[in-house]
Amino acid sequence: MVTAEAGFSWRTSSRSNDNGQCVEIGRSREASGTEVAGIRDTKNRDGGTLRLDNATLTTFLNAVKVGRF
Repeated sequence: MVTAEAGFSWRTSSRSNDNGQCVEIGRSREASGTEVAGIRDTKNRDGGTLRLDNATLTTFLNAVKVGRF
């Protein structure tokens, strides 16, 4: 599912299911022209968004994949 909100185009993780452990990732462009990614909890969309530039997102995802988070 894709939703648009607060400048982001959000997509629910393909690994999400009905157990309440869901995240969404979104893409946006800041006024400076920098692309940013946002990560948020699907069940608490107003709870805050982790905003990362592309390089930091790549580092974060690689760390998650090897089990550091």
